[in-house]
Amino acid sequence: QVQLVESGGGSVQPGGSLRLSCVASRSLFTFNYITWYHQGPGKQREAVASITPIGGSSNYTESVKGRFTISRTTAENTVYLQMDNLKPEDSGTYYCKATIINRFSRRVFEHWGQGTQVTVQG
Repeated sequence: QVQLVESGGGSVQPGGSLRLSCVASRSLFTFNYITWYHQGPGKQREAVASITPIGGSSNYTESVKGRFTISRTTAENTVYLQMDNLKPEDSGTYYCKATIINRFSRRVFEHWGQGTQVTVQG
């Protein structure tokens, strides 16, 4: 069973920064990729950034490009989301998701963390 634990959320003023962490219960190399999601109040969960454990290739949704940076420390089974120049619309709950694609059946397995709350307000 995979466990993901997020931390690092909090309350900041607009323009501030936070670094979120997602610690996995096993090696990041057992996953195909890890994705950070944002769920604003009353909104659907949306992917904001993803990274591949092997090679560290990353992708971002347009609204966070230049402000958020996803990274990983494989020795610590941890994926980070550095969030700079935060805006009120970045408020909400942030979740990490680990995706495993079975290389034979191509079946997809997804594992979610419990989320961490971010509030951006003046």
